[in-house]
Amino acid sequence: MVLSDVGAGETALVVDERRRMPGRGAWLHPDQRCLELAVRRRAFGRALRHTGPLGTEVVERAVTRLAAQVQPQHSTTVPEPTPVPTVDREAGWKPMATR
Repeated sequence: MVLSDVGAGETALVVDERRRMPGRGAWLHPDQRCLELAVRRRAFGRALRHTGPLGTEVVERAVTRLAAQVQPQHSTTVPEPTPVPTVDREAGWKPMATR
């Protein structure tokens, strides 16, 4: 997201999906919870160094649209533990030692 001049001295929050627009930007996960947290903490104003209110309607629509496209990147199931290799001292393997 970046702030864009819309004329008459007004600025608006714009979603820059291609990440090519000039100026300061703010990055946000395409997740409704992240958007709610950013709005509650007033993170956009700090990230973009802007004082005053920022309308987030455009961002909310973009997050909703992008969240529908993106599959969850993490599952809620516990992964199987990775087996730890055992030391085979009987086969002649010796760990490194410091002297």
